[in-house]
Amino acid sequence: MPEAAVDVQDVIVRYGEVTAVDGVSLTVPRASILALLGDNGAGKTSLLQVCEGFRKPDGGSVRILGLDPTGDHDALMPRLGIMLQSGGVYPWATAGEILRLFASYSANPLDVDMLLDRLGLRKFAKTTFRRLSGGEQQRLSLAVALVGRPELVFLDEPTAGMDVGARRTTWELVEDLRADGVSVLLTTHLLDEAESLADHVVIIDGGRVAATGTPAELTAAAGIDLLQVRAEPGLPIAALAAGLDAKVTEEAPGEYAVAGALDTDAIAAVLTRFAQAGARVTAVNTRRRTLEDVYLALTAGASR
Repeated sequence: MPEAAVDVQDVIVRYGEVTAVDGVSLTVPRASILALLGDNGAGKTSLLQVCEGFRKPDGGSVRILGLDPTGDHDALMPRLGIMLQSGGVYPWATAGEILRLFASYSANPLDVDMLLDRLGLRKFAKTTFRRLSGGEQQRLSLAVALVGRPELVFLDEPTAGMDVGARRTTWELVEDLRADGVSVLLTTHLLDEAESLADHVVIIDGGRVAATGTPAELTAAAGIDLLQVRAEPGLPIAALAAGLDAKVTEEAPGEYAVAGALDTDAIAAVLTRFAQAGARVTAVNTRRRTLEDVYLALTAGASR
């Protein structure tokens, strides 16, 4: 079995008396996308700095592409692509100059013109970095991270500031990276982005892992929060809701919505209430919780 692209075990990062990362473990298999999620201050940046070799952990172990990211830093860096949220380039240089400069650092770079075309930057090739919009700067930063043909890419908020079209193009490019055997560690505040792209999700809160799994596993474990039932109009709402830890409403004639944390037993109880009311149920639909629902429940993000 091939060695994981990222193997983090029980990592601890401290700043004085503050523990920013408290025993986090995660693994990014080869040719896969892992989304690392957490509120600002959750410990994501500190963990990425350890993985990228910019600081040593205060505890635990890290192997990146089988190497020590600090001890083997010089050997490892040519095999990595690191996308920063902002900065790290020359503001007075043009997009084309910046990308060609970074391409020159690689022994086998991707074609610069191809990347400019793929990311919609061709018409901005002669525009200085400081005059690019936020979304255009993000696309250029992504191109810089990819031009050296990395085996592992760290993407920090890759679609921040992008319009819908550019965001979709970026998603397709990230999916193509995985198909080409590149591993991706992605941080994002866009939960739909993580749900769409990631093979695996790690949610950290207060420096600790709050949940881990595939998007499907996390949303399935959270259960169903809405049941839509079609039956005769005008059924007694109070009788339908009796004994249920759920709210029942008739949203339109004959269209009933049952909202709450609904497991299999709860759904059976709802349908029993409809049967007891003499209803002839003609359709039942469910809505599973999204990754955003799971995230907010785990991190209490809705109240922050």
